[in-house]
Amino acid sequence: MIDLYTAATPNGHKASIALEEMGLPYAVHALSFDKKEQKAPAFLKINPNGRIPAIVDRDNDDFAVFESGAILIYLAEKTGQLLPQDVKGRSRVIQWLMFQMGGVGPMQGQANVFFRYFPEKLQPAIDRYQHETRRLYEVLDGRLAEAEYLAGDYSIADIATFPWVRLYDWAGVPLDGLEHLQRWLAAVEARPAVQRGLAVPKRREPDDKVVQSAQSMLIK
Repeated sequence: MIDLYTAATPNGHKASIALEEMGLPYAVHALSFDKKEQKAPAFLKINPNGRIPAIVDRDNDDFAVFESGAILIYLAEKTGQLLPQDVKGRSRVIQWLMFQMGGVGPMQGQANVFFRYFPEKLQPAIDRYQHETRRLYEVLDGRLAEAEYLAGDYSIADIATFPWVRLYDWAGVPLDGLEHLQRWLAAVEARPAVQRGLAVPKRREPDDKVVQSAQSMLIK
């Protein structure tokens, strides 16, 4: 059994989608940002950084894993799924996973903050992060012009990237002209396990309020 500590954010959805895709049994512990439950001493023992998602593997001596990319790699290695065993295939997946972790997530997260929540409209900052997010989308589109999924076959790289790209409009970044990225987005979203993962945790407040609260904190 996996204990999943999460919230309805792009990074939280990475973990729940992966658990659904891999068919692992898990218990959901939904944290409230309004109550600052991610900063509670008990949770900080699991993730010293006080961010979601985090997991505890009860079948592996209560081993705790934090950081969404690390969680995806851990679960893939635990199950032997969605991460190739050969050196080149594994590297391709990890390269695109790191592209999301180091590029798409941080840049789109900043676009969200300056476009949606910052008390002042700092247009240079908005332009900077929206343009960089769009550039990263164009990189994804170029890759997807030559492959069905980011690393060839469906993998944890797609699971990491999808929850962010699906919120493109929230960051004010258009997908116009990115037909390959749009095709990929629709294909991933149509997967039953993805749909189940996106429903975790059950909403305790309206969607827009959850996303606003999470994005404003730059959950990572």
